[in-house]
Amino acid sequence: MTFGQQRATAHLDRLLQSGRVPHALLFLGKTGWGTLALALEFAQKLQCENPEHLKTQNSKLETCNACHKAAQFAHPDIHFSYPTVGANAVSTGFSKEWRAAIAENPWMDANSWLQRIGAENKQGNITKEECNAIIKKLSLKVFEGRYKILLMWLPEYLGKEGNRLLKLIEEPPEQTVFLLVAENADMILPTILSRCQIVKTDPLQEEDIVAALQEKRGLDAERARQIAFLAEGDFNYALGVADNPENDDANLLLDWLRKCWRGNGVELVRWTENFAKLGRENQKQFLQYGLHFLRELLALVVTQKPDARLRPEELKTAQNMATVLNFDKITRLAAILNDNIYYIERNANPKILFLDTSITMHKIMKNR
Repeated sequence: MTFGQQRATAHLDRLLQSGRVPHALLFLGKTGWGTLALALEFAQKLQCENPEHLKTQNSKLETCNACHKAAQFAHPDIHFSYPTVGANAVSTGFSKEWRAAIAENPWMDANSWLQRIGAENKQGNITKEECNAIIKKLSLKVFEGRYKILLMWLPEYLGKEGNRLLKLIEEPPEQTVFLLVAENADMILPTILSRCQIVKTDPLQEEDIVAALQEKRGLDAERARQIAFLAEGDFNYALGVADNPENDDANLLLDWLRKCWRGNGVELVRWTENFAKLGRENQKQFLQYGLHFLRELLALVVTQKPDARLRPEELKTAQNMATVLNFDKITRLAAILNDNIYYIERNANPKILFLDTSITMHKIMKNR
């Protein structure tokens, strides 16, 4: 399942071989880098019925009964927790969808998962009920494995509910291991961070993404290399480009930027009304993509080099914008998009927010 991440994998293998696995590990890095995939594989290694095999075979997993169950995400002592939608939702209510999702794409992002379970205009969270269910699960004895493992994907979604798990993480029951998989440490309670040993992952190397795209999508070397260049180490993004050459976010962004430049009020109102229907998680993903575009545009302006990580149509638009927008204007535009992510997370009215943003962006672009 995993590829790349040699540094993090070597560290984890040393922990296994030493027999001193910390009771709480925080895997920190974008899911698209393989962070979740790495944690899933480590959980499987922890449950392997022949740990001596891992020491002698370069940590390659054998097909013992425990490994087989873990590989199918069906081991009774590996419990999963992840963001869901609904005020009282718990992860077990979405187990079927979760297993299918990580079997299909363990590099997926949060938005892809939440839309898969019908988030639409709702934001994901990890609820009080989920925390209580975790406490109950981990109070039970080991069923058949070597450890009880809780693998929590995106503890950022815990918010203040994370306080309910502090004592459990600090003083876990015997043979219990927490594997937390996060992208943004700043959004996790410091009291949780202080109880975990951090395992940082790195952006995937282009050559690793090229090889994976050829293997998993059957692309020729040249096309795989083009996509790997765009992906910036994110295999989930690479898969998205390979599977959907015309990315909706890209087309939507270019259309919006053109409308902001023209500043036609009727056009901006219509665009805003349609955009407001996308749902908050999709809106946040769109803004993240917009920040990526502006970073590459800024690089074009600063370096004057035509090697931005953008597809042809986006690159052409960026090159045109680079002739009329300077460093200050681009950074101001990026700051607005970043602020909007914050406002969406706090349930701002999207019609008002994005119409105001569109007008402000027009003024910045036109120097008014």
